[in-house]
Amino acid sequence: MPMHQVARLADMREDRGLEVTLNDKPILLLRAGGQVRAFQGKCPHAGAPLAKGAVCHGRLICPWHKAAFRAEDGALCEPPALDSLERYHVEVRGDEVWIDDQPLPDEKIPPADDPRTFVIIGAGAAGIACAAALREKGFGGRIQLIDREPEAGYDRTVLSKYVLAGDMAVEQTPPLRDETYFTQQRIERRHGQVTGLDADARRIHLADGQALAYDALLIATGAEPKTLDVPGIDLPQVMMLRSLADTRQILDRARPGQQAVIIGDSFIAMEVASSLRKREMSVTVLARHPVPFAAQFGDSVGNAILARHRANGVVYHSEGEAARIEGAGKVEAVVLDNGQRFAADLVIVGVGVRPATEPFANLPREKDASLRVDDGMRVTDGVWAVGDIATFPLNGQPRRIEHWRLAQQQARIAATNMLGGEEHYLDVPFFWTYHFGKRYDYLGHAEQWDEVQFKGTPEHPPFIALLGKDGLVAAVVACDEGRAMAALAQRMKQPLPVDEAWRLVRDFSS
Repeated sequence: MPMHQVARLADMREDRGLEVTLNDKPILLLRAGGQVRAFQGKCPHAGAPLAKGAVCHGRLICPWHKAAFRAEDGALCEPPALDSLERYHVEVRGDEVWIDDQPLPDEKIPPADDPRTFVIIGAGAAGIACAAALREKGFGGRIQLIDREPEAGYDRTVLSKYVLAGDMAVEQTPPLRDETYFTQQRIERRHGQVTGLDADARRIHLADGQALAYDALLIATGAEPKTLDVPGIDLPQVMMLRSLADTRQILDRARPGQQAVIIGDSFIAMEVASSLRKREMSVTVLARHPVPFAAQFGDSVGNAILARHRANGVVYHSEGEAARIEGAGKVEAVVLDNGQRFAADLVIVGVGVRPATEPFANLPREKDASLRVDDGMRVTDGVWAVGDIATFPLNGQPRRIEHWRLAQQQARIAATNMLGGEEHYLDVPFFWTYHFGKRYDYLGHAEQWDEVQFKGTPEHPPFIALLGKDGLVAAVVACDEGRAMAALAQRMKQPLPVDEAWRLVRDFSS
């Protein structure tokens, strides 16, 4: 095999990787367990440079979206990546590191030697993560993936952040898996609407009258956007953003110079505001809170993001609620309950989502219609549920968290348990949001905190803020602190004192 000298041991650190280039391809070198390992240099999820991530507790964590891989062999540990890292043969000759220029072979298709049928309802981030994990863990039985949308699962997170802004064409929306993968892995994709579930008989019913039997079932139907019960909501220029089809409709109607009114100040709503401003539309946000994201990030970060929006021309209005949408055949204005009127050519409603669980009313549900699961994502015998529809125990309290990556984390746990395992949710929730060229990362889940400590200022990134409760880190929000946040994503799996967190931040910010 052709070997190439690419680095020296003296160039390598224990807490992070070293990127080298071989045949114009980035390769990551790691020191792990006294050995040198070589892997692909970019994260298989979105292409982040893994050398800018962190190595913590035996794991390599991606700096962008916090996918985690085992440092020993590159095996996938946590999403949003769906694949393990490609590996390369390494030899250490004295102080010199040599690697082969071709990745090692990796057989990933289990034989069809299992008579069971597993059905997954929903082909979004969670559903596809579960299907991939089942094959990764050696399940050779039948996998049926049922979804309401005709397109294969795709990365919804780019729609409000990049596609609406024009940074990415609609056709470039990344599929979570391409058709070749489904064919090779014998995963049957089916476009259909589930109308009911008989958990005792282990059968699901479809709108076309067919019934499907299963040995294990994952419900990953996600959420549906909430609408408003106001006059004019049915006008053709009033839209919501959840799917590729929604995105296409918005882009068909959006024109530079038009006036867009966004009802709501959710993360999606504010990302849409940022994106439509980039398309040179006038944007007004009719908010429900004086400061966006204060409940999640605190006032200081929320005000900094609000200032960023205002500096880029967004009008943010937080007095009054939408009472009606006016227009004769097309939108003309949004009128508030206090009589204020905002002219509009386009209206986007972003007031949150509700769990899509109507077909499963006979399962244990919470008041918000989410499904109640245990810490292994189990609803009842043979049935698991994950993502936006699942209320699960987090730190001893029931929580429903609408995070894309968390849905995938839960899906991998469910896959293990569908195969007879006993894995529990012990991970750290994470999400990111994007506004006018800056991404803000959030780790943890803090509904209360008694202190906030900053490194840097949110008005002038980079910054990192620790939200503390009783001396422990409850959550972290940051901008342009990818390596430190990567390390925290691993370390926060155990109770982390605030003082210790700052030592870690210092170590991984250098």
